[in-house]
Amino acid sequence: MCPDSMEFERDHFKIGDRYGRVLYMQDYASYVKDDMISELCDFSRNLILSIDILPVPTDEAVREIQNRLLGVETNVTNWQRRQNANNNFSAIVPYDMELQRKETKEMLDDLTTRDQRMMFGILTMVHLADSKKQLDSDTELLLSIARKHLCQMATLKWQQVDGLNTVLPYGLRKINALRTLTTESTAVLIPFHTQEILQPGGIYYGQNAVSKNLLVADRKKLMNGNSFRLGVSGSGKSFSAKEEIVHLALSTDDDILILDPESEFTKLVEALGGQVVKVSATSDNHLNAMDMDAAYGNEKNPLIEKSEFILSVFEQLVGAGNLSAKEKSILDRCAADVYRDYIRSGYTGEVPTLKDMYRQLMLQPEEEARGLALSSELFINGSLNTFAQPTNVNKKNRIMDYDIRELGEQLMPLGMLVTLDSIFNRVIQNWKEGKTTWIFADEFYLLFRYEYSANFFYRLYKRIRKYNGFVTGLTQNVEELLKSDTARLMLANSEFLILLNQASTDREELAALLNISENQLSYITNVSVGSGLIRCSGNIVPFENTFPKNTDLYKLMTTKPGES
Repeated sequence: MCPDSMEFERDHFKIGDRYGRVLYMQDYASYVKDDMISELCDFSRNLILSIDILPVPTDEAVREIQNRLLGVETNVTNWQRRQNANNNFSAIVPYDMELQRKETKEMLDDLTTRDQRMMFGILTMVHLADSKKQLDSDTELLLSIARKHLCQMATLKWQQVDGLNTVLPYGLRKINALRTLTTESTAVLIPFHTQEILQPGGIYYGQNAVSKNLLVADRKKLMNGNSFRLGVSGSGKSFSAKEEIVHLALSTDDDILILDPESEFTKLVEALGGQVVKVSATSDNHLNAMDMDAAYGNEKNPLIEKSEFILSVFEQLVGAGNLSAKEKSILDRCAADVYRDYIRSGYTGEVPTLKDMYRQLMLQPEEEARGLALSSELFINGSLNTFAQPTNVNKKNRIMDYDIRELGEQLMPLGMLVTLDSIFNRVIQNWKEGKTTWIFADEFYLLFRYEYSANFFYRLYKRIRKYNGFVTGLTQNVEELLKSDTARLMLANSEFLILLNQASTDREELAALLNISENQLSYITNVSVGSGLIRCSGNIVPFENTFPKNTDLYKLMTTKPGES
């Protein structure tokens, strides 16, 4: 581990067969950019950089600067007295004295009004080379980097041993060439120039575009693990979501529920052994709008919550907001009658359907009951009766894909209502069993075209964390999404965002909403597929994510024509 010998010369040293030299920062510019240290550290040689900081108590610092200012003023007064003695009454104070006075006053102002701290600091560096010639060449390159930033680095003469002891990481400081710094000026010496995301037990989301390190995040550890993926068409939104789904499916026992308006997830879900539910008027798959078991809802009496849901169903069937108080009372009474035998049997046997509800309405004496039955007949006994039939799909599968692509405009409000009710109650049941549920909603902006689905997802966004669940919304229509105040609030309160390539108008909106800098915006402007920004718990990190195309998994996840 240790070299056979160490030989120290006037301006360099030799360790074994290698040469080394210790440099230090002799003079700083009045303004130093924060990338100087990064440039020094990026030098492609073995080197060690050390920054020693000695904080000074504020009261001592103020006294020290006041004494310095007094000394400067005394020098100026003496100079003016000499000029007056020579009858030179209009002489201007020399520039160096005026500059010294100005800098000292600014330093005092920093300490007393801007809450800055005074520190003494020194930057030292040792670099190694295989030959003396290479060492001299490297030294000149390092000095030129400092000069580029208007700073002056120098070689320690006859202090190479002390310099090496100062640089090595065991806390000694043998060099006294200290420079007075404030908190603000010390900050530019911080060598770290990239933010990283590396949370134990998390999921891989790509590579840091700057440092090339892995980005691993665990949404379960965030205060609010809900997420959005935003980007123009073809930017890689759904591919990114599918990658996350694969990670969750293979490395956890969590349940995954997908709302799929474009049938983009069906092949992947089938390959993972999940259940695809095609929701449409012509589908062979049916979801019973009246489904209820003992675990339904979050109340002790499931019927209470189911009755409220049935009121929402009939509001959609007869026209939103058109139910009178009398009609609501009739529906509540009929719901209790329809479920009575089913509840008494311990939630076993055939589950009632909307057809049972229709027959019960027809038995009621009120004229309004028959009006409700007639208004809902198209969706119960007519051609759009898919939600009035018994459920014939496995709703217990841990990966469910609700394919609503062929759900027409007439059936969409009711279809969304029934599908979202099925999803939410799966979340509740999983919570009671101690399981985590992940919900992925593609083309999220579509949900905000309907009042019920918009309100549902807003409530879900606020409540799902306590039910051990997480929502992910995907959309390319950012501008349309942001027209909704509800959606803007959801987006701003999301702890985890993936922003891919954005249209120009969307970039401006997102920059204002999420406080994205101009430099960061460049990472979502005309970038390659799968590249962009990750916002995790307030930290914004540029990333890139490539996936090998010669794999079966890629073919299952891609939606590019000719590749899937």
